[in-house]
Amino acid sequence: MPEILYIRGGCPIVEQVIDVARATRLDDNLFFACSLIEHIGRETANRRQDVVNALGPSHIARIIEFADAFHCENPDAVVYRFIEEAGIEQGPYDNVECAHYGAPTYRDMGKVYKRLATGIMHHRSISPADAVIKAFCSPVADLINDYNGSFFYEAPANILTAHLYGVIE
Repeated sequence: MPEILYIRGGCPIVEQVIDVARATRLDDNLFFACSLIEHIGRETANRRQDVVNALGPSHIARIIEFADAFHCENPDAVVYRFIEEAGIEQGPYDNVECAHYGAPTYRDMGKVYKRLATGIMHHRSISPADAVIKAFCSPVADLINDYNGSFFYEAPANILTAHLYGVIE
């Protein structure tokens, strides 16, 4: 994915030039994987980085590879299968309950994380599974998951810039 990097006010800015004509199969699979991770986090009341760490790279790679098959199944059945396979237990984190306003859906958040993972994957030239792990374990993940804030509504390029350079526009 082409990108433009420039400096504004001493801060590096990344602008992704995206061909929005068609989503690729990989885009769809990343969206499914990120939405599934968010859904698991909500079902088990765990931080999303804890879910990613419990799943590990092999489960995440499998989710991405077979997302087109998994998405044909009952979403809750897929969630509970991976909770059981990875041994994910209930946690103390419930950012949906703490939201003062309406919380975004797990699919809304899947889209935010998919865009971040895609940017990381292209910027760092790493595998999709590693990009998903880096997105959910990012220093900006707590800002993204704070539904009382508005960071998850930021432009994808701003979220990617914050992840890559620690700069929030």
